[in-house]
Order: sequence, then C-alpha cells, then structure tokens
Amino acid sequence: MSSSTPRFGANYTPSQGWFHHWLDFDLDAVRADLDSIAGLGLDHIRVFPLWPLFQPNRTFIRPRAVEQLVRLADAAAERGLDVNVDGLQGHLSSFDFLPAWTQTWHRRNIFTDPDVVAGQAEYLRTLATALADRPNFIGMTIGNEVNQFASGPHPDPDRITPDQAGSWLRRLLDACEEGAPGRMHVHAEYDAAWYQDDQPFTPAHAARIGAATAVHSWVFNGTAQRHGRGGVATEHHAAYLIELSKAWALDPHRPVWLQEVGAPAPLVPAEHAAEFTEATVANALDCPDLWGVTWWCSHDVSRSLADFPELEYSLGLLTNDRQPKPAGLSIARIVAEWRGKEHRPAPRTTALVVDTGDDETAPQRSTCAPGGAFFEAFARLTAEGVRPTAVLAGRAEDKEHLADRGIAEVVTPDQVGA
Repeated sequence: MSSSTPRFGANYTPSQGWFHHWLDFDLDAVRADLDSIAGLGLDHIRVFPLWPLFQPNRTFIRPRAVEQLVRLADAAAERGLDVNVDGLQGHLSSFDFLPAWTQTWHRRNIFTDPDVVAGQAEYLRTLATALADRPNFIGMTIGNEVNQFASGPHPDPDRITPDQAGSWLRRLLDACEEGAPGRMHVHAEYDAAWYQDDQPFTPAHAARIGAATAVHSWVFNGTAQRHGRGGVATEHHAAYLIELSKAWALDPHRPVWLQEVGAPAPLVPAEHAAEFTEATVANALDCPDLWGVTWWCSHDVSRSLADFPELEYSLGLLTNDRQPKPAGLSIARIVAEWRGKEHRPAPRTTALVVDTGDDETAPQRSTCAPGGAFFEAFARLTAEGVRPTAVLAGRAEDKEHLADRGIAEVVTPDQVGA
C-alpha cells in the first residue's frame, strides 16, 4: 500500500468578480486571494479558465489569457501553492460557458464533432505547454463536470454513447500529456457518472482513464435530504464515493482525488458547516489511496452578483473580503494536524458487492444513488462501524483481486439488515 502526506487545497474562486475576473485580470487582487488561501496552510489550488474567453474562436487561443494564467500560477508558486488547471469551462455553479463556435448557428456536438474536438485538444495542449516547465504545476483536468452536457437533466444536451465518451476523454488527455508530459492529468465528472443509469460518462471511465480518479461529493444530491445534515450517509458521502470508485479501478491502489466537496446551505446550516467539514474530511482520510482533498471553494461569491443558486454564495472557506470562516478554520486545523504525517489508514477488509448490470456501461448504477439498495446498505454497514469498501459482482470471487485490496470478507446488499 502506498502512503504519503495527504494534499489539502481549495478550488480557487476569485473574491473579486468570481470567474469573470479573467475579463479584468488584476494580479494584485489574485495575490491577495492567494495569500488568504495560503494562510489556511493549504498546498494547492484548482484554477478555472473560462473556455469562451480563452478560445473565443476555434483557431484563436488568446495569448494574453494564457499569459495571465501563467502569471497566476507563478503567483501561487511564490506562496507555496501548487496548481491544477481545469481547461473546458464548461459549467460552473449552474452557469454554462460554451464558446459561440459551438452554439446556435454553429451548433455542433462538443464531444463528437471532429473540428470541435480538434479545437479542444489544441486548447488543452496549449495551456499544458504554457505551464509544463513550472515546478508547481500539478497537471490538467479536462474540464469541470463536463459530463452534465452529455445527458439530461441538462436542457440541451449533446447526446453521446459511452464509447464516444471514452474516446473523447482519451483524445483530450493525450493532448494534455503532449503539452506537459508526465504530469497528473485527469478528468472529473459530477456524480451522475456514478448514479444515473443513462449517463454516458461511466464509473469505468472515471476509475480507469487518467492518472487518478477524481470524485465530486455534494450531499444536496438527495443524501442530506434523506439522511439529514448529521446522518452517517451524509457525513460519509465523500468517503463513500472514494470507496465506490475502487470497485471499477483496475489498479488496486489507484489514487483517488476528492476534487470537490463542500458544505451546502441550508441542508448544512452555516452554524454546522465546521462540524460537517471536520467529519467529512476525517472520514475521507480514513480511505486508503486518497491523494488529497480540495474544498469547494476558497472564497464566497459576492452578493453583488445575481442569479446564482442561493447555496453558491456561501460555500467559501473565506468570506468575500478574505476572512476565514468557521469551516476555513476547521480546514486549517486539519492541515496543521496532518503536516508531515504519512497517510496510511488500515485496509478496508469488508467489501459490499455492487452489481450495475454491466461493468463497462453500468446501466443499473442507480443502485449506488441515495435510496438505492447498494447506497443504503453501504450506509448501514458504515453506521455499524464496519468501514466497508466496494467490489464489482464479477470480481467478488477473484481471490487475487481481493487479496491485492486487503479484502477478507464479501457481503451483498441483501445480506445487510435494514
């Protein structure tokens, strides 16, 4: 089993202008934001260029925008912060940002149109190349939860098959690797990849493609509504996704990055945000092979900006004027506690069998969603102190696979009492 000091970071939401700050890029304001992030003891940030602003035409990637991204990365390095860059934004906090050359009169499928995909590859390659010589550059993430464009409930999806989704992911990750060889290039989906039967981005894609598995944990997906803010399933939701992902991984010790997790009000009221934060992170750290935790998000969204869902305004570890909030102070305490320590949790020796009908396309993966048989059985085992992990039905009797993961006992959902 591998071990290392766990990484702790934040998804960087600029305190001035939100992600629209790229339109009026102010390096002094960015530096002040990064100072406040570094003040919590964090070691990395995840950064979000807005795709239409960086590549407004399919064959034009703005040099000044790329230069500003590099300057942001250099400012982060000065403060001891490493940087992961999400390329295709894509989708952020309920808003879609797609360039005009994919929309209306130029409407094309962003996953399958050869010209669009070639343009995306060149864009990601360009960003990766610009940062390839920076020691603090972690790598690229293809984009933020881009799978939401591929299926409902998006109002205007670009529908594709799982095979097409896999081809798209591999093509764009290859472009990232060409730009910055050897870095940790990943892709990241929202939890429909794990929970929605007809979502073309699948658990197998998440757990087998890219340098690590990235999971995004949001308890407003029905978990907190069903189990309450302090319920076992709610406080362990991030840990659940980490362990669920391991069922599909071919590498028994593939690193898993908890790339997004937050405390959404009112399901997690402000007065309980610190408690939820500490429980969520502690439970995630009880999962072997965790690369790190990146909280959503660094700073609150300014109330001067309109039309966000209410919960989006208050997710920051820091206020809009860069002051630590209770959840931020909790993260700072956790970071200080773990500084220099190895992450070596005990193996999870009991595995719950997950059967989604087919390992590649997972047509019955709603069993893994809140209220599903697998989800609820996992929650019951966790409440009993079992520390479960997950194993695919097709590998439940594979002794070599079980041994590689340290699994000594296999149970099925119908064996777990209600």
